[in-house]
Amino acid sequence: MSDDSFIREVNEEIRREQAQALWDRFGPALLGLAILVVLGTAAVAGYRYWDESRANRSGDAFSQALKLANDGKGDEALAALDQLQKDGYGAYPLLARMRAATVKADKGDVAAAVKDFDDVAADAAIPQAIRDMARLRAALLLVDSGSFADVSRRVEALTADTNTLRHTAREALGLAAWKEGKTADALKLFDQIASDDGAPRNARQRATLMSELIRGSGNAS
Repeated sequence: MSDDSFIREVNEEIRREQAQALWDRFGPALLGLAILVVLGTAAVAGYRYWDESRANRSGDAFSQALKLANDGKGDEALAALDQLQKDGYGAYPLLARMRAATVKADKGDVAAAVKDFDDVAADAAIPQAIRDMARLRAALLLVDSGSFADVSRRVEALTADTNTLRHTAREALGLAAWKEGKTADALKLFDQIASDDGAPRNARQRATLMSELIRGSGNAS
């Protein structure tokens, strides 16, 4: 055997001994870590599948409830939405809650619908944007069935210049004011909408028509 071959064999033996020593020292821990990684990956994949399955089931149930409502089957839609509020997943219970109020309004039970929207608006666990939308929905229903004070109590805070719902809130409040003979207040609100470049075009058009109607009636003061 040449000196080079002998040296290589010695080096290989040393490496094998070092590898064995490292395995004896760290092998069980590395094996345990590998098992934990595999189990963790499986758990994450399993949770994602479970999460997506629950969301898909709730989404299907919500779609079915909407179809019932659109088909004029209000009672069946309300039953489906009530069940979704109880066992739905993610955002679907809240969506069902809001939609159920709309179905009640469509069925003519405005008082119950307003109460449901008010309950959502008062729920501190719900995001503020949704609570504001519920206030606005209740106010729009009350334009016809309530007083100016009823509408104002719900949307006055939404008419601020920085609020994204200000256009619809001002329109609801303006209509309520006009209906109650508060023409000066109504005109001010409609003029605000008409002059707001951030307002949707159709909202500005409606506001302009209402402003012209009030001025043309001679009751602008």
